[in-house]
Amino acid sequence: MGMNPAKNAVDVGMVVGDIQASLAFYEGVLGLKKVQEMPLWFGTMHRMAFGDSFIKLVDPKKVPPAGTLGLEHALGFRYLTFPVTNIAEVCEACKKAGVKFDVEMNEFMPGVTIAMVRDPDGNVVEFVQRG
Repeated sequence: MGMNPAKNAVDVGMVVGDIQASLAFYEGVLGLKKVQEMPLWFGTMHRMAFGDSFIKLVDPKKVPPAGTLGLEHALGFRYLTFPVTNIAEVCEACKKAGVKFDVEMNEFMPGVTIAMVRDPDGNVVEFVQRG
């Protein structure tokens, strides 16, 4: 059977340790637009728009312990990718904000430029520009 997509995007939910730091990064540095704030049984969700996708930052009532960070240290979702058309500008904004880079901007393969940074909770965030 398989799923029939209702839109051309996938949304991601992230439980964060410090909502103000996460909003400063995702909204302030990366430029995502906050479109909704809604209560959940375990906290408050802040819906951030990126194209047809939403990054849902959840501010928990009780902050759980962090999991193992880094690409190579555990199974499961390991990084978030933003396809962009202005990677140099995004990387410059990250540098100005003091964001830690795991991978500096580089041409990974012909026509594909990537960079990887850490968000305030240490999650890996990748930027990819094609062409």
